[in-house]
Amino acid sequence: MVINAAVHYACLAMMDLAMHSNDGQPVRTSEITSRHDIPGPYLVQILRTLKSTGWVRAVRGSQGGYVLAVDPDSITLLDIAEAIGCTESTDRGDQPMSDAQHALQRRWNEASEESRKRLARVRLGDVVRECQDVAAPMFYI
Repeated sequence: MVINAAVHYACLAMMDLAMHSNDGQPVRTSEITSRHDIPGPYLVQILRTLKSTGWVRAVRGSQGGYVLAVDPDSITLLDIAEAIGCTESTDRGDQPMSDAQHALQRRWNEASEESRKRLARVRLGDVVRECQDVAAPMFYI
């Protein structure tokens, strides 16, 4: 499984919306791009894809932007990867392979399947809470 830039940016955008769209206030794309250094036009394209899944809602107007439309605990990282178009790493199609290539291809397939299982266990909300825990101020007595 290849985690490309689009998947990485989509996860960052979803996390940002979960953390910053307080009280249903929309988050502007410019805020997301500045916090995570995501190219603006690329982010808009990603958000359109996420909007088509129903996970993100666009708010029009001068105070517009995007809001997360679902509970972050209802989406896994695998869901986001599949929605954006994550690809398998070494699909050789119907090309003939030697015995060594077959053996190696089996290992790549096993690794890809393990990655998918791992991503299916991680909810967006889990990662958001991890970020919030790290950012929480520490009080010492």
